[in-house]
Amino acid sequence: MHLELVVPALFAAQEAPPSPVPALELLIARGRRSPGTASSLERWLCGAFGLAGDSGTDIPVPAGALTALAHGLDPGTRRWLRADPVHLRAGRDHLMLVPNQAFALGAAEADALAARLAPLLAGRFTLHPVKPDQWCLRIDDEDQGEAGAEAPIELAGANVGAHQHSKRWHALLTELEMALHEHPVNAAREARGDPVVNSLWFWGPGTQPAAAHGPWQSVVAGDPVALGLARLAGMRHRVPGGGAAQWLERAPEDGRHLVVLDSLRGARALGDVDAFARRLQALEGEWFAPLLAALKSGRIGMLTLHAPEAAASFETVRGDLRRFWRRPRPLATYVERA
Repeated sequence: MHLELVVPALFAAQEAPPSPVPALELLIARGRRSPGTASSLERWLCGAFGLAGDSGTDIPVPAGALTALAHGLDPGTRRWLRADPVHLRAGRDHLMLVPNQAFALGAAEADALAARLAPLLAGRFTLHPVKPDQWCLRIDDEDQGEAGAEAPIELAGANVGAHQHSKRWHALLTELEMALHEHPVNAAREARGDPVVNSLWFWGPGTQPAAAHGPWQSVVAGDPVALGLARLAGMRHRVPGGGAAQWLERAPEDGRHLVVLDSLRGARALGDVDAFARRLQALEGEWFAPLLAALKSGRIGMLTLHAPEAAASFETVRGDLRRFWRRPRPLATYVERA
């Protein structure tokens, strides 16, 4: 069996407290490193599933249509967007984006906010809050121009003034933001000291791709772009369960499989190095250590670890574990090289 792990933001927290992860460190040290192109998780997935333009160049990630597909909607031939609820924090000369991964938004809150916005969008768009943190917008009026391409989690903490949308989108956002400002859900959130949902972030425009393909028999992921691509490619897919031990119980003896572990990406959005360390430790116990044991025992024949933002992959087979002269090093020492 060949298992591929995609772990975005693996090298993101350069100043995280020391957090020994011996299984991960051993896999990286003994593995064969191959370079790649630095990219976001969404762009890595689209490339891995064979989505490219006619000239072989990357195309914009159609995250809206793929998210709709992942949640059982039929994207049809319409263009879709992601329209994720976010918090924009205004400063004297900047506008900072706080993605919803950095705060809790309940299902009832999301539904109430979306219900208020839906009439303002009628005739031009259809809003689908498929999850509290994942909203999709079907474009019913094609004369709307282009929206942004970057996911809000990629812009966490950044000054997004330079990422503002066209005048047409800006006018719509102003209308939506006024409705959000007056909503009782936000009044209650403000009273509790929670970030209010004061805007939507439009990104990931496009139609459902005609096809997707890849070498995997199965895909395990919580990310909707990954799940949408797997569904489009006709692959078995599900969300992560109880870690590697449970996954190995259900996995076949052979074939190639993809697992996306994106919890570190959320910690990076929080800007909390302690949370990053805790989540890294959880991945070590739930995934890296059991998978190292499975590699040693021969249950797994090859393990490939992809770090998209670091433009690096580490491929390890059982025989590589005997390369004792390649001593494990703390994860932080790889940051500069990555």
